[in-house]
Amino acid sequence: MGFFDKIKKGLKKTRDGFVGQIENLIKSFNGVDKELFEELEELLIMADVGVGTAEKICDELKSRVKSASEYDPDNTIKMLKELIVEMLSDGNEMVINTKPSVILVIGVNGVGKTTTIGKLADFYSKQGKKVILAAADTFRAAAIDQLRIWADRSKCEIIAQNEGSDPAAVVFDAITSAKSKGADIVICDTAGRLHNKKNLMDEIAKMRRIIDRELPQADKEILLVLDATTGQNAVNQAREFSKATGITGIVLTKLDGTAKGGVVLAIKDGLQIPVKFIGVGEGIDDLQPFDAESFCEALFSKD
Repeated sequence: MGFFDKIKKGLKKTRDGFVGQIENLIKSFNGVDKELFEELEELLIMADVGVGTAEKICDELKSRVKSASEYDPDNTIKMLKELIVEMLSDGNEMVINTKPSVILVIGVNGVGKTTTIGKLADFYSKQGKKVILAAADTFRAAAIDQLRIWADRSKCEIIAQNEGSDPAAVVFDAITSAKSKGADIVICDTAGRLHNKKNLMDEIAKMRRIIDRELPQADKEILLVLDATTGQNAVNQAREFSKATGITGIVLTKLDGTAKGGVVLAIKDGLQIPVKFIGVGEGIDDLQPFDAESFCEALFSKD
């Protein structure tokens, strides 16, 4: 199964839920009607698109529909698709061109952070990149053990210390190893944390200082892993983490488990944070770079 088919399958709940309802709504009207856009806005909000983004979509779609020579439901749906692609595009590509580059992965417990790191390692290893994993979640021995399993699967080197070690020291060791061995990417795991836990946020700040000091010219991505099934809670997490520490992108996992895939729009448009990767399954290759056009095509595709 190709990844487009996986996205299509993974977005089935969202497609059957709010997208199907939107298409039925648009086809039930014979022209531009205030009620149409009021109901459309309501459907978008129910899909966790967010109030502000829902209003923006409806206002822009109304303007485009009115400028058309006549009301055509199929053309209106096409306009909506084009609008969503425009809103989701820009900034989705990872910026990791230096050797080495660093990816720092953060998030609360339970979102699939360590699993995501393993899948990222596998993704880049299959591209021929030399990847080093830094087991900087030293709070839990289980996290280090889990990362070792992923390192074996993806044939990557892992740098780890004992449970309770200084996470910044692990990051330092990983960077030192990357420099000496000519690695392409260092991916750093971190302890699950809430944005309001000052000691843990200070820990991330310390890791970032080490990275900036040791690799001042390197490309750096700070990815926040979010669970799509939590809907607006994921949006709130992104908002608060963004305030507490710089985030360059989002990894949105478990999109196959929710009917509220509209959360992608809420994050990108509402917070101006690009989605870099999406996960639509449990397999090692079910995490892939986010592509707005493919995502929207799968969202509106027919089974």
